[in-house]
Amino acid sequence: MDTPAAQALVDRPSEQPGWSELHPDDELIDVAFVPDGSRLRLVRNGSEYVILLDHHELMSTDVVASEQELARVTCERLGAVPGLQMLIGGYGMGFTLRAALAALGQDAEVTVAEIVPKIVEWARGPMRDFTAGCLDDPRVQLVEEDVGMLIAAARGGYDAILLDVDNGPEGLTRRVNDWLYSASGLEAARTALRPGGILAIWSATPDDRFTGLLARSGFEVNVVAVEAREGVRGNEEAWKHALILARKAVTNGG
Repeated sequence: MDTPAAQALVDRPSEQPGWSELHPDDELIDVAFVPDGSRLRLVRNGSEYVILLDHHELMSTDVVASEQELARVTCERLGAVPGLQMLIGGYGMGFTLRAALAALGQDAEVTVAEIVPKIVEWARGPMRDFTAGCLDDPRVQLVEEDVGMLIAAARGGYDAILLDVDNGPEGLTRRVNDWLYSASGLEAARTALRPGGILAIWSATPDDRFTGLLARSGFEVNVVAVEAREGVRGNEEAWKHALILARKAVTNGG
């Protein structure tokens, strides 16, 4: 099955041509590489951390509101579900996971799929103050696995699947993540959900083509615009991200 690449990152020397320069106040903490050669860098600037994918900012501890809302809104719409089963892919900087744990009951189980070992190392190491022990919560199972593989293997086991992979359906490393957002990937996600379950997808921008595909795949779709950074005011669209919420109808089979 053509799921996203399930290979771990490997370390490479940090001196390579064609890499963008860091800002003068940036401190390079660590480097890792994906199998296609794309590079991840963990960078610290004062008290804030950024993970760069080549020269793109992939995530930051300074812009986290929409990642938190991904979990909060999903849990709010699910309501009280005894023994709720949630899958999160991937860990990132952990803001979605921590928001989910804050909203869920003690009988919930949250599986976090993160194929990048370095991301977990950074969470437990230089970013441990942000991690705040969430990976050691007894409700959490951390799996070093491709989230697509877990989705493909599941059969009606999840109440919620939260995807914050790449930059959403139109991401930065689409060769790796295309399957998640394809018709076959969405069918697998629908099969993996219990009736009434929600597939929640973080996206940098709204995507009419993708929401149409979700609807054709049998989901009830709703898109919520949320602030990227807490406290931003006005009509700055650059600070808006999209949460794409797709519910599996209770009456649907499979």
